[in-house]
Amino acid sequence: MSVLSTAELKAQLKTGQRLLGLDIGSKTIGLALSDTMLMIATPMETIKRTKFKVDVMRLQTIVNEQGVGGFVLGWPVNMDGSEGPRCQSTMAFSRNLAEKIPLPQALWDERLSTAAVERTLIEADRSRARRKELVDKMAAAYILQGALHAM
Repeated sequence: MSVLSTAELKAQLKTGQRLLGLDIGSKTIGLALSDTMLMIATPMETIKRTKFKVDVMRLQTIVNEQGVGGFVLGWPVNMDGSEGPRCQSTMAFSRNLAEKIPLPQALWDERLSTAAVERTLIEADRSRARRKELVDKMAAAYILQGALHAM
């Protein structure tokens, strides 16, 4: 399965299917879920990464329970637009995910997503511990919302 543009991803979805946004980090995966109209991204949860097999089992459960028809993965390009080691890691995750859950995927530039979310949480006067708890799933929602706007 190849990575699609957001327009191609949208075209492959059946009516009423949702998108699952992923902010893939080395220790966690932030998740966000779209509504069935593909208008609003909502922070969902943060998976503490263990083994890939266990992480994918959780994703498969969400796909089944929520009617997910595709994925939007945060694409961690460098500030100058170049692709670094984190992009290679994300692409490997994408390939492995496609083997286990063969749904269409799109990548979305995630530059500054975490910084924007951190700023929002600081403005909302969240404690450092609470920000740490929320930032990954909120970054996933920020990424997914950007992709939904592009659609």
